[in-house]
Amino acid sequence: MLANILPTVPLRSWFLPCAAFLLAGLLAACESDPTPIVDDVRSSGAALQLAPTNLPGGMRSGGTSAQASSDYRLGPNDRARVIVFGQPGLTGEFVLDGDGVLAFPLIGSVPANGMTPRELQQSIAGKLDPQYLRDPNVTVEVLTRRPFYVLGEVQKPGNYPYVTGITALHAVAMAGGYTYRARTTQYYIKRLNSDGKMVRIVAGPETIVRPGDTLEVRERYF
Repeated sequence: MLANILPTVPLRSWFLPCAAFLLAGLLAACESDPTPIVDDVRSSGAALQLAPTNLPGGMRSGGTSAQASSDYRLGPNDRARVIVFGQPGLTGEFVLDGDGVLAFPLIGSVPANGMTPRELQQSIAGKLDPQYLRDPNVTVEVLTRRPFYVLGEVQKPGNYPYVTGITALHAVAMAGGYTYRARTTQYYIKRLNSDGKMVRIVAGPETIVRPGDTLEVRERYF
């Protein structure tokens, strides 16, 4: 009786549109992260060891080839060596705290988060001169960069010590490899941009991971 009332509709004619609609909703839910997506801007790869400073404020005389060119931005848990020439009591290794602050003898706390090593050496020299030293000669060298993080569909999510030049694929290997649900060809990397805002980078296996990055390995849909 019911079969005579309901129109005869092939199963495929209604099942496929419904499945497509549900899949579209699932994909939209998975991509609901509001973090903006930006292009990956590669760093210049310049060395991190900087030339000494010998002018007030940590500046060198103009036109010298020893000018620093590193664009690495310091952050929490970075370890740096600060050398003040002729001042062994002010020379040593320092770790930035969780807020990116460096505690330095005589001058106290130096907010170093987001600074390049050159900017940090200028800041230290500027605080030392003229109250403590006249025209201090300061060098800053990054010894250990902050860790990176791997989350999502990997065997051992967590934070890992940074290795220079590490790729996203190597980072996944450090995290124990993929789970069976992982998407293995495309990821997201979250990092702070130069303005201190969180952004996302669409990454592949060969994308270079930076200190402080969070690599997100997403779940595949099929």
